[in-house]
Amino acid sequence: MRGLTGAGPTWVRTTARAATTVTAVLAAVVLFVAGCGTGGTGARDEGPAHADSVASAPAAASAEPSRTPDRVDAVRLIKADPEVSTAVKRVLQPCVADQYPVDVSYGNLTQGAVDDVVVNVLTCGDAVGVGTYVYREQGGAYVNVFSAEEPPVYAEIDRGELVVTKQVYDRGDPVSSPSGENVITYRWDSGRFAEKYRTHNDYGRVAGTEPTPVPES
Repeated sequence: MRGLTGAGPTWVRTTARAATTVTAVLAAVVLFVAGCGTGGTGARDEGPAHADSVASAPAAASAEPSRTPDRVDAVRLIKADPEVSTAVKRVLQPCVADQYPVDVSYGNLTQGAVDDVVVNVLTCGDAVGVGTYVYREQGGAYVNVFSAEEPPVYAEIDRGELVVTKQVYDRGDPVSSPSGENVITYRWDSGRFAEKYRTHNDYGRVAGTEPTPVPES
């Protein structure tokens, strides 16, 4: 150390240098032995890796998600589909100006490279579902792979599954007040949609909707 240079007799400084040299040699021997004790691999068994070795490691492969297609002209798709009934095509008319009563959803239902398209056709006045359809991209065109035309019907995408709701009416029920609903869950299996679950819900009648008799005076 420079702060100790010139302090004390010459033999003291010589002895200090010798001790320092011995200490350095011993430290080198210890490091060499530790390096050889890695199981013969010649590499360190612990400690952080160098940045260049991390950068050169191959990236983990990941599954590519399906691509959301450009906006689909659902009206043209329905009208050109030979599997859509004439009755539904007749209902499919603009409600206001060029606004058609269709709901369109995109999602991966059939494990294809492009998201599938779910189209619900409704009535203008009461927004009652008269038909629901699923289109799958195949060879650059959309193919009808599911249809339901028993109104009232409506389809949604729920976590990769197709959920179709069909409302149930008792005799005398107005269109705005069905008695219940059947909810059917479909899953894509072996090239088609197969029913997996079915539930039925009865709607409760809201108190006060029926006339209350007038109490006698």
